[in-house]
Amino acid sequence: METKELPIPPHFDPDQVDRVWKVPYQLRAEKARLWAKMHSIPPASEDRVRICLLLVDVQNTFCIPGFELYVGGSSGTGAVDDNRRLCRFIYRNLNVISQITPTMDTHFPLQIFHTIIFMDKNGNHPAPFSLISVKEIEEGVWRFNPHAAKSLGVDPDEAQKYLLHYTRTLSATGKYELTVWPYHAMLGGIGHALVSSVEEALFFHSIVRFTKPDFQIKGDYALTENYSVIQPEVLSDSQGALIAKKNEALIRNLLKFDAVIIAGQAKSHCVIWTIEDLLHEIAFSDPDQAGKIYLLEDCTSPVVIPGGIDFTSRADAAFDRFSRAGVRICRSSDPISTWPGIRL
Repeated sequence: METKELPIPPHFDPDQVDRVWKVPYQLRAEKARLWAKMHSIPPASEDRVRICLLLVDVQNTFCIPGFELYVGGSSGTGAVDDNRRLCRFIYRNLNVISQITPTMDTHFPLQIFHTIIFMDKNGNHPAPFSLISVKEIEEGVWRFNPHAAKSLGVDPDEAQKYLLHYTRTLSATGKYELTVWPYHAMLGGIGHALVSSVEEALFFHSIVRFTKPDFQIKGDYALTENYSVIQPEVLSDSQGALIAKKNEALIRNLLKFDAVIIAGQAKSHCVIWTIEDLLHEIAFSDPDQAGKIYLLEDCTSPVVIPGGIDFTSRADAAFDRFSRAGVRICRSSDPISTWPGIRL
């Protein structure tokens, strides 16, 4: 296989990355086949070294200014800058990326991290970004909305018991308290869609290499958060009955690749917990496989709320921990052929 980096196709417009627009599929498909012939790019099925690009939640809701949970990072333009670099990375490496696996944060109104689920004694709901503590559930400050419980097919009293179990389980993991998130990534909404420029790059890659993206849905369980694409935060209720399940098929598929490159949003949340869970799975099979995981450090940003929460240091500390575990930290501007551990 030809391993030199490719030029950026002329259709890519970096000034459009922060906007939502319609991808001209048929035109891009025609150009993609011409591009493949011009640069002698073979089908992905012929790859000797198989590389997967795992894109975590590169969706409008997180990546477009003005959308619900835009990840601006410390600069304020974090996700937009990340996606400009990401698109260029995909185009330059069309000939070596075997498959692209986008995760899609996918939500409905009645989920345990949305304001409608909680009610105080006066029928009021908590504001977005509120943290719901174990103590507040124990003291009855917040109750599981009985109307929402019935709609979800759960007895209201059992729902309240589950809420206590859920917050206690979250607390025991040491990750985060139960966070009330704004409604975001709503299935069927514009926020749920991939960023247009990234979608275009994925489509172009698919046509050039005769391969399809492996879309992964996460976050659609009503009774648990799901930061990581590997598994939800809580898998069972207080009686041990399963309420969600681990994504075993994805784990098996990822570990078949010679290299897995990870980018996306947000570095401080869904990205680091996906990596954390993936490393946990690797530890049970072959710890040396951590070396096949590559993180694009310049294609991900942490959650930073000006004047409020700043998860930058937590995200950086996690990346340092991953590096010590054998994960490779790379930059999108460096040719894949120069990355340690990859022999194209």
